[in-house]
Amino acid sequence: MNEHWYLVDDINKIDSPALLIYRHRVRHNIALAVHLVGNAGRLRPHVKTHKSSEATKLMLEAGITKFKCATIAEAEMLAQCGALDVLLAYQPTGPKIGRMLKLIRQYPGVDFSCMVDSADAASAIAREAVTQGLEMNVFLDVNVGMNRTGVMPQDAKLLYQACNEIKGIKVVGLHGYDGHINDSDLAVRKQRADDAYGKLKSVQEELKTKGLLHEVIVIGGSPTFAIHAQRQDVECSPGTFVYWDRSYQQLFPDLKFLPAALVVCRVVSIVNETRICLDLGHKSIASENALDHRVYFLNSQELKPVGHSEEHLVVETTIANSYNIGDVLYGMPYHVCPTCALYNTAYVIENGKVKEEWQIVARDRKILI
Repeated sequence: MNEHWYLVDDINKIDSPALLIYRHRVRHNIALAVHLVGNAGRLRPHVKTHKSSEATKLMLEAGITKFKCATIAEAEMLAQCGALDVLLAYQPTGPKIGRMLKLIRQYPGVDFSCMVDSADAASAIAREAVTQGLEMNVFLDVNVGMNRTGVMPQDAKLLYQACNEIKGIKVVGLHGYDGHINDSDLAVRKQRADDAYGKLKSVQEELKTKGLLHEVIVIGGSPTFAIHAQRQDVECSPGTFVYWDRSYQQLFPDLKFLPAALVVCRVVSIVNETRICLDLGHKSIASENALDHRVYFLNSQELKPVGHSEEHLVVETTIANSYNIGDVLYGMPYHVCPTCALYNTAYVIENGKVKEEWQIVARDRKILI
């Protein structure tokens, strides 16, 4: 594979900092995901990574019709694109309930659903649904070990029974997110993913003995995707796979997804003989990780970040005198999902040329609804 695949011949058309999307690599990643799961009908990709209509349409072209999302805006974007099944991976509260119900009215051809992990939240959703003459499909969000959201497995039956008695909602399945599983060792990752799946399966089996539960289980993210893809009784919901990033590239060499989104920046100052400054501040690259785990420069791998602020990234180098003001650097984000959310648009690159721009339409919290 060409080691300089990322270079853009007409880079002077692009002001920096900017987000670049390499469409042929996106297509590769989508095709690989479909291949691994064996049936596009068992894929429910999370769109929180790309947040764009164009990437969504590439998935639709590949036969994917079910999606998962994190915000009402993402759900609306999916409906606008023609998705048939949209799961809000969130337990809506406050104004989100009304907005979700408005989406159901606006797009009657889309099968919308959301999460619940408490009877109180389920009741609040149901009350508003009943006042509007609607019924909300819900998934029980089960805590499979991440300890962020979800009902504990041993309490899931009681929650299901409570939801089953509430008019205005309908339980349609179980959901478990195992984002805490990020072991590089595949054997360890598989053991932990099997354990997470086992917790969901045990809940399902307990409910089946009571004649209660539907068959649908939604599970997993990108690190455990290939493991869960081998289970024929689940829907898989990877997200980062579509663009991949430096962190996952390093952690999971067994997964053959390709980095498909980069940030481009330029040298804006030569600080001294060992440091240069780039126009890649907090506002342009995800900055929740440690300083040395924010961006990896493909064409200047020796650069070491030493200072980061809103608009600037200072990097250390032993060859500062080899850089010039205006030099272009191509950076691979360590965490691509929040990086994409920092940009309104992305430049689409094909065969080394800028072909078009994609709007990151769902980076906003609201589109129309």
